[in-house]
Amino acid sequence: MKTSKLDPPKIGFSIREACQASSLGRTTLYNHIAAGRLRVVRVGGRTIVPAEALYALVSGEA
Repeated sequence: MKTSKLDPPKIGFSIREACQASSLGRTTLYNHIAAGRLRVVRVGGRTIVPAEALYALVSGEA
């Protein structure tokens, strides 16, 4: 996926994108969600991981 300098920063990730961005597996992310360590938002039928929630998990703040 190419990004230009004009693209706004991502504020939410799909589960697939969150896996790619964090280098964590799908099952691991779902385990963190179930344990309450990773906050997600449901929008319609989609599960969105807010960027700040993913950053907090990866940095150890969650």
